[in-house]
Amino acid sequence: MSRVEPLTRIPVGVVIERRKAKSAWIDFVWRPAAVLPGIPDAAPWTALDGDADRMNFYGGATEIELYRSDTSGYRDNLATGAALLWVAMRPTGRDPPYEIAAVTAEPSEGEAFTESATDLVEAVPMPEPLRATVAAFVAEHHVQHPFVKRERDRASPEAMARRVPSKDRK
Repeated sequence: MSRVEPLTRIPVGVVIERRKAKSAWIDFVWRPAAVLPGIPDAAPWTALDGDADRMNFYGGATEIELYRSDTSGYRDNLATGAALLWVAMRPTGRDPPYEIAAVTAEPSEGEAFTESATDLVEAVPMPEPLRATVAAFVAEHHVQHPFVKRERDRASPEAMARRVPSKDRK
């Protein structure tokens, strides 16, 4: 089976937040905090700002891949007025504790990322430059498919009739 290639790839950087946990079982809580348009001139896991209780890190670079078949999801995301990006981070079991698995603008793909119980998935606000790029992609590639309601087949009254058992059946 051949893999469909994305029509557009948007390079992005991911900011990850580490907060001190209020728990006896873990020291820190990690979550994606923001997505940056473009790739910054910083090494992955560079500390950006914060203190001992809360620290932001540049987690690394990835790409948002846009597919023609997903334009209805992108359109619905943009129509909310507060478009989101879904960031999936996968635990590494070593330092740094997470790697960026994927970033998407398609809501159902973002939901699908949650099927792996080990990945950390969060929605973050979509920056304006990325929103404009996704909106332009939707305007160029979206094809509205009309809804066609299927007509149900009529049930045959004979098929629903009670059958008389045959003599040769045991």
